Amino acid sequence: MARTVWDSSVGKKTVMAVSGLIMLLYLVVHMIGNLKIFFGAGEFNHYAHWLRTVGEPFMHYEWTLWLIRIVLVLAVVAHATSAYQLSRRDIRARPSKYVHRRPRASYATRTMRWGGIILGLFIVWHLLDLTTGTVHSGGFQEGHPYQNVVDTFSTWYGNVIYIVAMLALGLHVRHGFWSAAQTLGVGTRDRALKTVANVLALLLTAGFIAVPVGVMTGVVS
Repeated sequence: MARTVWDSSVGKKTVMAVSGLIMLLYLVVHMIGNLKIFFGAGEFNHYAHWLRTVGEPFMHYEWTLWLIRIVLVLAVVAHATSAYQLSRRDIRARPSKYVHRRPRASYATRTMRWGGIILGLFIVWHLLDLTTGTVHSGGFQEGHPYQNVVDTFSTWYGNVIYIVAMLALGLHVRHGFWSAAQTLGVGTRDRALKTVANVLALLLTAGFIAVPVGVMTGVVS
């Protein structure tokens, strides 16, 4: 039964919707945590340490964090796989392009695929920069996330990569939230859903971009 559901377009869209909402929930929490950087190095570093001790003593050090990472990886893989397969299915169903573009299609709708690719590449860079320190500038300091963030956003390319990715995220969330709600059958109040999607996209984009802007302006240093 699971294979039958997965092979159907409705099943793939449902997987996309559920995995997308899981990632959206994480993004909201992650953004709130990021904004703690405006309360100083002590507050931000303490928050980063707390993430590794959640659930103790029942959970071992970093176990909860690793469970969250595993769920997120599964959500990203499921989301990307279903999106790719649905895209290929659409192309096979209509190999020739439309003569006229659909005028009602929004910019976010037309750029969902490229937005997903940009975000996928950004996730890889972000992990290599602030989690493993592989591509980090200024010397990665384990256990000092505040200084690591300041180092990253003290470079022009760190700011460009991050801000471009967050703009792509805003467009992705704006269309994706509304689309997920439609897929899951919450589509009776279309205008309200679009308003919620717009507000979520705006808040997430502004909240994430506030951190590099804070470093660039010297508010965070």
